[in-house]
Amino acid sequence: MRNFTLFAALLSVIQLVVMQPALATDQSKLMQSMQSVVMVRAYNTNGSLGYGSGVVVAENKVMTNCHIFRKTKQPWISRGEDSYAIVSVQADRWHDLCLVTTFSLPFKPAPLGKGYDLKRGQEVLAIGHSNGVPAPLTSSGNIKSTYEFESGRIIRSSAKFLMGASGSGIFDLDGNLLGINTFKTPGRPAYFYSLPIEWLANLEKLPVETEFPIDGKAFWEADDDKKPFFMQMALPEINQDWPKLAEVAQKWVEASPNTSDAWFELGTADENLNKLPEAKEAYQHALKLDAGNTDALFRLGAIAITNDDKVGMNEVKLAIAVIDKELAEEYGHMMECGIKC
Repeated sequence: MRNFTLFAALLSVIQLVVMQPALATDQSKLMQSMQSVVMVRAYNTNGSLGYGSGVVVAENKVMTNCHIFRKTKQPWISRGEDSYAIVSVQADRWHDLCLVTTFSLPFKPAPLGKGYDLKRGQEVLAIGHSNGVPAPLTSSGNIKSTYEFESGRIIRSSAKFLMGASGSGIFDLDGNLLGINTFKTPGRPAYFYSLPIEWLANLEKLPVETEFPIDGKAFWEADDDKKPFFMQMALPEINQDWPKLAEVAQKWVEASPNTSDAWFELGTADENLNKLPEAKEAYQHALKLDAGNTDALFRLGAIAITNDDKVGMNEVKLAIAVIDKELAEEYGHMMECGIKC
């Protein structure tokens, strides 16, 4: 791997009791989801104790990441002082998802959500074990985007996780499992990615294996130029390398001209390179492909404010209000105090 090395996930230590008040959660459903999150533990080949997280998705079945099994011959599931031997695994190495089978597991499966129903800005929760602590911890955030990839949508959210707790779950506020937290960009700020729950259906059809370790590279570990475009654009955007972002985004729109995010990234690069007419055109194209792309709407509004285009400013405010009234209020505040608000 090159300088875009993505790290395996470890859930943030923000506990449930200190979550943002804005999250209107159903506590009973959330408690059920927390009970479905377990630890995955193993002694590595060098004798060290490794750990990760997993989510119960069916009776005696736990979904987690395959990469946590690369250096162990005998992993197990644990909760507190109780442990449950792993007897077999179904492994999708390329997608980095493993479905392990144990026995006498007393925990109910998490209810499954639908990744294709996710909306930009939707509130979500990441739940898993951090640094090997016995109690699951929770981090709150919002959906930043979802990316179409191999019959699923990779989720990018602001629900933080750090190195170590691979295989933890990302849930909606009703406690439905949306995906498995897996990798992030290095440093801070960072982008956080989760694998879609939709991939579980194919995972369940794979051959049953009984031997560990589980070897095989995942798609997110490929060399930079072989990664999906949504990953290639992340570091240039984080590092504000606008010429590089423009280069990646241009390749993305050429390869996937019907992808709203590709046009949005091209608009972001053009705007920051002070090519406002080109940026406006790219953002408008993004909206034609996805009318709910509020990020593109905000940037069009910012360009309208810069150009003192009052008609354009109000058109954007009305369009945002149709999607989310709170976002419209936020945009209205930006209109009042200027683009640097």
